[in-house]
Amino acid sequence: MTKEQILDAIKEMTVLELNELVTAIEDEFGVTAAAPVAAAAAGGGDAAEEQTEFDVILAGAGAEKIKVIKAVREITGLGLKEAKALVDEAPKALKEGVTKEEAEEMKAKLEEVGASVEVK
Repeated sequence: MTKEQILDAIKEMTVLELNELVTAIEDEFGVTAAAPVAAAAAGGGDAAEEQTEFDVILAGAGAEKIKVIKAVREITGLGLKEAKALVDEAPKALKEGVTKEEAEEMKAKLEEVGASVEVK
């Protein structure tokens, strides 16, 4: 099969079929489709330039969801309903564009109560 034949076959697929194809390729070869995009974005900037703004992402609530909701309320100033919704929708951005120190402090508070957190 040539590259052109493969591309023609892909052009005729539905979105659902494309999603299944990507998943099958990821499983078969042990790769992730998102990795090249992230690597290209990270490599696109000036290497000497240090990141100054960070995003704190709540990846998961863990076993102690109530404690995580309380910590989210403390960090964000949200009400109970909004904080619970944010925790329920994880993975979700908690705060964006914060300093490294603030991001690390938030991460420590959340991990202390059992949440999984990413800083990007």
